[in-house]
Amino acid sequence: MIENIKNFAVIGAGRMGSQIAQLLSRVGKYSVTIVDVSDDIVNGALKSIEADLKRYFVDKGKMTEDEMKEVFSRIRGGTSIAEAAGKADFVIEAVFENLEIKKNVFAELDRSAPPHAILASNTSGLSITEMASVTRRPEKVAGMHFFNPVAVMKLVEVVRGAFTSDETVATICELARKLGKEPVVCRDVSYGFLANRAYGGMMREAIEMVWERVGSPEEIDKALKLGYNLPMGPLELGDMTGSWGLWASSEQDRIRELGPEKGRLHPLVRWMVRAGYTGGPGKKGIYTFWKDVLSKGP
Repeated sequence: MIENIKNFAVIGAGRMGSQIAQLLSRVGKYSVTIVDVSDDIVNGALKSIEADLKRYFVDKGKMTEDEMKEVFSRIRGGTSIAEAAGKADFVIEAVFENLEIKKNVFAELDRSAPPHAILASNTSGLSITEMASVTRRPEKVAGMHFFNPVAVMKLVEVVRGAFTSDETVATICELARKLGKEPVVCRDVSYGFLANRAYGGMMREAIEMVWERVGSPEEIDKALKLGYNLPMGPLELGDMTGSWGLWASSEQDRIRELGPEKGRLHPLVRWMVRAGYTGGPGKKGIYTFWKDVLSKGP
């Protein structure tokens, strides 16, 4: 039951893990331990959380300095999954999108976390059933997929594995609402779940139009934003989140789940990634590749 959940562990101190930890402390007022493989990564995440609280809340008058300190005081860092999970009522895994890495994390979480603890993954499309298969509590394993930026996006996908219990799904939905989010429930038979699978069709067409030189990434995004009232175009979103590099590293997973027609990497994305245009914070993406390469010559 949600009223019995007091302590969280977030495994993975990247951008998503940091944002989730901040949300749990700021809105849920939970105690959170954020974990990664090194002190440097964890300390960097804590600095990022503190900076975001100041920039987006204190500086905009949404929070006082004292309130910010209180939020930040509920978050601590560590490098031991066993130690963090051992005290947790709920664990959210937010490591790199690689199924074998995630399965290794879930096996360790199962060994370390109390029997009552729910183990959730923030994966955007990988199999919850397969992650649960390495645990002795598949009924307590589910997906809890937040969208970036976590503080702004209202959606949380609650994903059922083959053996996820109704109680686990209900608890995660209730938690999402407590955090100010709107949950949708789906099964993990669909790679990409609901939002990303549907969005993928639009993204593929937008990439194809850039490849055909129908229009620039900026014009394509502008058409979609103004024509369909999207807050951000798919191509600029890909640049911001690093979708191009992620897609390249997960191509075989997508082919296995979606078949070669939908799963295979588009030639443009393959070309971009080989040239180092992977997208992501501080990195070049499709907008820059258009200017540097596609807009020149035949």
